[in-house]
Formats: sequence, structure tokens, C-alpha cells
Amino acid sequence: IDWSWAGGQIRKRWTRFLLMIFFTDVSCGQIVYSVNEESDRGTAVGNLAKDFNIPGHELESRRFHIARYFEVNPKTGVLFVVDRIDREELCLDALKCSLNLEAIAHNPLSLHSVEINILDVNDNLPLFPVRDHSINIFENGFPGDRFPLPLARDADAGGNGLKSYKLNANEHFSLDVQNNGDRSVSAELVLQKALDREKQPVIQLLLTAIDGGKPQRTGTLQIIVTVLDTNDNNPVFPQTVYKVSVKENIPHGTRIMSLNATDIDEGVNGEIVYSFVEHGNVKSLDMFSINSETGEINIKGNIDYEESAAIEIRVQAKDKGHPPRATHCKVLIEVIDVNDNAPEISVTLITSAVREDAKIGTAVALITVSDKDGGKNGAVTCRSTSFKLQSSYKNYYSLVVDGPLDRETVSQYNVTIKATDEGTPPLSVAKIITVDVSDVNDNAPRFSDSQLNVFFKESNPVGSHILTVFAFDADAQENAQVTYSLMNSNNKEVLTNPIVSINSATGDIYSVQIFDYEDVKTFHFRVQATDSGVPPLSSNVTVNLFIFDMNDNSPQILPPYSDPGSVNTERISYFVEAGYFVAKIRAVDADSGYNALLSYHIAESKENNLFRIGSSTGEIRTRRRMSDNDLRIHPLVILVSDSGDPSLSSTVSMDVAVVESTGEVRTQFKERPKKDNSFSVLNLYLVIAIVSVSVIFLVSLLILIAIKCHRTDGTLNRYDASMITAHPDGSWSYSKSTQQYDVCFSSDTLKSDVVVFPSPCAFAEADGIKLLNNQHGLKMTLLKNCV
Repeated sequence: IDWSWAGGQIRKRWTRFLLMIFFTDVSCGQIVYSVNEESDRGTAVGNLAKDFNIPGHELESRRFHIARYFEVNPKTGVLFVVDRIDREELCLDALKCSLNLEAIAHNPLSLHSVEINILDVNDNLPLFPVRDHSINIFENGFPGDRFPLPLARDADAGGNGLKSYKLNANEHFSLDVQNNGDRSVSAELVLQKALDREKQPVIQLLLTAIDGGKPQRTGTLQIIVTVLDTNDNNPVFPQTVYKVSVKENIPHGTRIMSLNATDIDEGVNGEIVYSFVEHGNVKSLDMFSINSETGEINIKGNIDYEESAAIEIRVQAKDKGHPPRATHCKVLIEVIDVNDNAPEISVTLITSAVREDAKIGTAVALITVSDKDGGKNGAVTCRSTSFKLQSSYKNYYSLVVDGPLDRETVSQYNVTIKATDEGTPPLSVAKIITVDVSDVNDNAPRFSDSQLNVFFKESNPVGSHILTVFAFDADAQENAQVTYSLMNSNNKEVLTNPIVSINSATGDIYSVQIFDYEDVKTFHFRVQATDSGVPPLSSNVTVNLFIFDMNDNSPQILPPYSDPGSVNTERISYFVEAGYFVAKIRAVDADSGYNALLSYHIAESKENNLFRIGSSTGEIRTRRRMSDNDLRIHPLVILVSDSGDPSLSSTVSMDVAVVESTGEVRTQFKERPKKDNSFSVLNLYLVIAIVSVSVIFLVSLLILIAIKCHRTDGTLNRYDASMITAHPDGSWSYSKSTQQYDVCFSSDTLKSDVVVFPSPCAFAEADGIKLLNNQHGLKMTLLKNCV
């Protein structure tokens, strides 16, 4: 290159360029053309006159001038190649190669920018940096071993650049070509077949680099592979995969198998050492041990089917050569399940308590049953008590109500869930679930009886406690809270004018007035018990209140001796015989029973030894005949007493005058009425009373006989000792083996009482039956119980 000439040319061009900047019209537009490198001279690139809008008749006068490699036809304005263009020389390895030129036109002077892209053509071969390449490989190399190769270079770009490599056909090696995407294509030699230096110590290969042009161009590299002698035989297992089955929980030290690998090498190169190879499941290596010399595999740890049903271990057999060579095999151990796990039960309660009115099928809890064993050992059947197990899906169950519930009968269920597997022998597990039954107000309060009979003494003060009623409600909490109220005996309305009151909380009943047996003998009312449930439930009991008579009335003397404070006089003849009837004292008592049972007595005096009185009849009679020493007037005080406790009494005074003439026998105060032969009303009452008592006695006797005839022997014993006894004083007694009843009659003709009571006994509050006939003056009282 003539550098002096080149420098002069550069100075001239810069001078022109500066002149054009100051004195020419510069066009802002740029025209882009493309032309292949190595194009022949005269190859048209583009028409500048047309592209810059210069008229054809001005072309010659404008005298276009452009830089090196191109010229402009002055007649046509066509830009054409005038020199060799080498893209690789201009742009080296650039992907895009272009020339930015200035086209200068004169008259007037103007400057136009032109960009010309130089297109690559496949004019270069791929070239390796060396002519041959040597590789040393031990004969014990394994198939798949890789060896990098030198890279070829192609000066062309784009599709004409280096595309691939190929290797001549051989039995030991293959070629792996890698395209990195950045114009870098590499190749590796891959060992496909084991080498054997004894058979072929040197292998010659030919590597060809190929570009992408059309036609393709290639470059070659001679590869010389030298096979080095080493411990080139690996130990060999008879098979690559071994399978063995063992039961879980097998004892430690148990031998499961032996491995035997062989190595055809001699000496130390043929001596094999066995070992485990760590892989993904490192824990499995803790379960086994291997004898490094014999290859015997033994149990070292616990084998559990539930943790792993299959175990894979890898065993390495390595010789003692230098370098040592090794081979591997897999041992697949199938663990046989043993029924060593009982089923497991998981319970999830849906509700803490189930209502006693829950419908059949209501879910109480969710049950999940599982068994870690497999196969039949893991198949589980489940059953329960009290409630029903309803299968949902596989081992999922619902515990549901299978019948009516009653909290009052069973308030809590201990439901036993039992799960049993199908192993041999089967294992089972049981779990107890406590299910509480919540209360519903389905029970009304209940009294012990529909009627209560109670005796209450008359004259007790206001506020006295009569009795306490109690109703039991089988429900719980507020459903069992009972309140009490009083009702009429025949409807459900509250008592309007109560004579008793009740404590609504305790059921205590008190009197609100003083009772008088002579006015009210019985009283009936109802007590209602109501719970606090929603809706409330209630029941009632009838209370029969019997007023118990107290001895609060003294006997009253009946006419003609009833005038208080007066002394009555009766006259008798001196000649009367012993037992002569003098007079009869009659008295009545408003009380009843023993309290109305009267007895008559003559007050004791020294002068009175002539008269006597019937204690029950009140008849006064003479004891003996008169004597001359007897007084002519005998004053008598008759005491009438009842049988109450304490006893009450009344007195009547009478003077008995002894006369010698029968004509003088008359009463001092009034004339004795003439005897009326007609049957008096009083006598009629007496006859009716006697007949009534007799009929009642006969009916009672017949009833007792009938009962005795129809009862069994065991029942008849109740009456075997029964008897009725008459006493000299006019009373009757009815006796049993353990009780005796006295029947007493009053001699009063206006009022007769038949009193039946246990003897001896004291009165107490008890059940009673009273038969009253006030019209005829007959009253019978039967007291069943006494203290």
C-alpha cells in the first residue's frame, strides 16, 4: 500500500467534504441499497437520478461523484460496482455489514447520503485451528464418556456460517453437536462402545465441519484416539435388579439374601468390595447391613410395613484396581404386612347433647376408622351400642339416633364404638363416647295419688299447717321447677274465697280461718302443680279435708230437768221395792264419737245409799226398800260426763221425797202427764234408730261372711280372728287379731250415736268414713286409724 498516496487522497476528500458543507445543498433523505459481496464489476446497485428526482437531461452537467467501490453512469444515473467488495474484510464477524457513502452532484453542488448493505455470500471454508487432534482414553472408559473437540471457524456470516459437524462412521464413538445459538457450534466425542487396547490400541477419526451455504463448504480435522491400558473390566452382577420379600418386624440379624458379583480381571483388579450406595431414601440404609466381602445382606433395623411397603437399596460392587472400577445393582425388598396394628377410631361430636325428642336418623357424631395395616389386615368393620352406625363413605360413619329417646329413663349414653380388622388373628379397639340427652318438657308434674285425705283438728288457730303437697316432675332444670296453686274442686278456676292458703314454692297448705266441726265436717279443694317449661304442663290432686272433732262442748241436760239453777223434786212411795224407777236424766253432747259418749253418776254423799243411776241409761232407781231410819227427802246431784280428753261434764240437782201415800207421789214443780196409750213420735224415732243400727250390723256381718267365703286362704287369715262382743254396759266391740273396735250406744232417745273405734287408742288425724242421719238423730262414725 502506498501510504503517501492514500494520505493525499484522504486530504482531498476532506477538503471536498468541507467545501460541500458550506457551499452545497445537502439532502436530508437517505437511500438504502443492497449488493452481494464479490459482485462482478458493472453490477448495477440502484438508480440515483430516479431516487433523488434529478431530471435525465441534467445528469451529464451534474457530474455525480461517489466514493470507492462504486461509480454513477452519467447518462442513466445508475450506481454500479467498480471494485471487488469483500464483506469479511470490511466488517469481519459483524452480523450486519453496510457502507455509508456520500453522492456529490455539481451545478448546483448537492450532497446525497447513500447506505449500501453488503450481503454475505458463501465464499469461505470452515477452518480448524489445527490439522489433527490427539486424545488419550483409558480402555476402561464407559460408554457415554464425553471428550471435547476443537472448534472450527467460518468467516462467513448468517446462513453461510458454521452449521454442524459430522464424524466418520466407526463402532466406538459418536458425535454430539451442540448449537449454542450465538454463532457458536461445538462438538463432543461420545464413547459409545467400550475400548479394548488389546484389540485396537489406536483409532483414527475424521471430523468434518460444515457451513450453511449453498453449495456447502467443509473443513476437516484428523482425530487420533490412543487407547490406554487400565483396569478395564467392571465387576458384574448376574442381574441388575434383585427382588426379595420379608415380613415386617423380622428379628435383627436375619439374613435375607447374598449378592455375588464377578470381575474377569486378575489380581487386585478382580477383588470385589460390596457396599450400599446412598440415594434418595437414606433411612432405608439404616435397616440393613451388608458384608463387604461376601455380599450378604442382613436385617439391622426395624422394618415396618406401615412406614414403607417396598424398600429399594442400591448395592455397589467395586474392585481394588487402580483406579478401581465399580458396578451397581438394585435390591427391591417387598415388605409383607403382618397384622400388628389395631384399628384407630377418630370421633368428632356434632353436638354436646342430643334432645330427647330428636328424630330417628339425627346425626350425633362423625366416626372415622383407620388401620395402618394393608390388605385384609387393614379392612375394618365397625359397630356400636345404643345408637346406629350409618356408613357414609368407606371408613367414614355417622352415629345417628335409631330409636326414641327419653331423658327421664336414660339421661346419658355411654356408646361403645368397636372396630375390628380382618387380620389373623383379628385386632380390635373400642372407644366410648358419652352422649348426653338434653331435657324437653314432656312430663307433667305428678302427685303420688289422685286424692289426699287429711284430718285437721277443729279450733286450730289461723295459719296452722295442714299438710304439704308434693308433685314430682321427672324433667330437669326449669322444666322440673314446680309451682302450686289452689283450685275449686269441680273446675279449674282459682279459689275465690279460700279457707286455706298454699305456698306456691313449697306446697305447704295453711288454714286461713278457725274450723268448727259442728259447722263444717269436710271440705274439698284441688291443688294444681305447674312446671316452668315451655309450654308449661300441669296436673292436680284433690284434697279431702276432714275436720277432726275436739271435746269442746259440755253435755246439755234435756227437759224436764234442763232449767239451770233449779232443783227438781221427785216423789216415791215409802213402800216401793228395790229397783223402783224414780226418774230418768237425759242429756246430749254436740260433739261426736267418744266426745259425745255420756255417762251418768250420782255424786257420792253419806246420806245417799238408797239410790243408784245407770251410767249409760241415766235411770235413777232404788237400791233397797225404805226403812224408818231413812230421810224423808233425799237430795241428789247427778253428774253427766262425756268421754273426751279432758272430759267435760254438767250437773243437775234433784230432791227425792219419800211419801207414805201413793196419792202424794207427784212432782213438785209440775204435774206428771197422764200416760198416753198412743205411740209417741219419740218412741217412733227410737224404734227407727234401733232398727237402723240392727240393719247396719246385719249387713256388715253378711258382707264379712261373703268376703270370707270368696277370699283365698291367705286372704282369709285377715278375718280369721275377727269377732263381735257385747258388753254388759250396752257397748259392742269388733275385734281382729291385732285390733279391737268398740261399738257404743247412747241411751238418749233423742240422739243416738254408734261409735266404732279401735280400743284402746288415742285419736289422731286419719282417714275416716262418717255416716250421718241428723233427721233421726242417728250418727255412726268409723275411725280407721289411730295412734
